[in-house]
Amino acid sequence: MIIGAHSIIHSKKPAADRAFLRDVLELPSVDVGEGWLIFGLPPAEVAVHPAEKNNVHEFYLMCDDIDGFIKEVRAHGVSCTRVQSLGWGRLTRLKLPGGGRLGVYEPRHARPKSMARRKVARGLTRAKRGPA
Repeated sequence: MIIGAHSIIHSKKPAADRAFLRDVLELPSVDVGEGWLIFGLPPAEVAVHPAEKNNVHEFYLMCDDIDGFIKEVRAHGVSCTRVQSLGWGRLTRLKLPGGGRLGVYEPRHARPKSMARRKVARGLTRAKRGPA
């Protein structure tokens, strides 16, 4: 049924932020026309947290070594906040060229298994055929 997730980062300077994702974080991308890049991401997770109102969403990237990650992006002139050690992980926020902030953390929480590619491909094949 589900074949992936599409996350969106809104930016006042989208070209600069796209270049950052491509050149600094080295995310693979495809140009879908006129420089509009869509980036590939590693396996993803989604969680539901209690909140006072709906339609508030957050987006974080995860890494396996937050200290090493900070060292790498600082070599590109990227500023990061001091690492916060939280129960669920070690978190920093980096400043995107467009002015926004992006959270990156080293998880300490349990991680679910990623959806198997085979299962995703099977669902896509079924979707192409139409409902059973």
